[in-house]
Amino acid sequence: MRKLNLLMMGAALALGMSATAQTKWKLDKGHSSVRFSVNHMVVSEAEGTFKMWDGTVENSKDDFSDAKINFTVDVNSINTDNERRDGHLKSDDFFNVEKFPTMKFESTSMKPLGNNKYELKGNLTIRDVTKPVTFQVTHGGVIAGGRGRKAGFKATTTINRFDYNLKWDRATETGGLVVGKEVEVTVKVELDEVK
Repeated sequence: MRKLNLLMMGAALALGMSATAQTKWKLDKGHSSVRFSVNHMVVSEAEGTFKMWDGTVENSKDDFSDAKINFTVDVNSINTDNERRDGHLKSDDFFNVEKFPTMKFESTSMKPLGNNKYELKGNLTIRDVTKPVTFQVTHGGVIAGGRGRKAGFKATTTINRFDYNLKWDRATETGGLVVGKEVEVTVKVELDEVK
């Protein structure tokens, strides 16, 4: 009986320690960004940002290898510094923001590669399509100061927009696409620890 009690106390202590070790982070939106670029007319690139997004990160290991990441983007906040183009991107040719106002990412793994590099895998939902995607991540580190602990990350990936029904397609005179298929996505985040 005494051994059983000791085992139960040990288990309770271990559970309590793991619960207190869980760290939650929120985005510092003033020091974060979501950007994309895509080939335009074959010879150049068009760039844009999303102005409204949110996300959380939770981890219990200091190296973030067990991080759980959830990220949402308000697609209606797209901004390419061209109002007419932004309107086209919001239409059914691309995002159809009236029907699908939010993009979502949910992580499935965060694998350390060494030298502050990670491979982040998860599921990306755009419109009504969810597909696995892999981000290459650089961890800028963690600092502690008068404003609490902060962590920084930069994540990049390339997706094929046709995979997500961003279907508008028009060829140039030379046969290339006016808007390329491959879209490079860059997410830079500064995180604040939630106390």
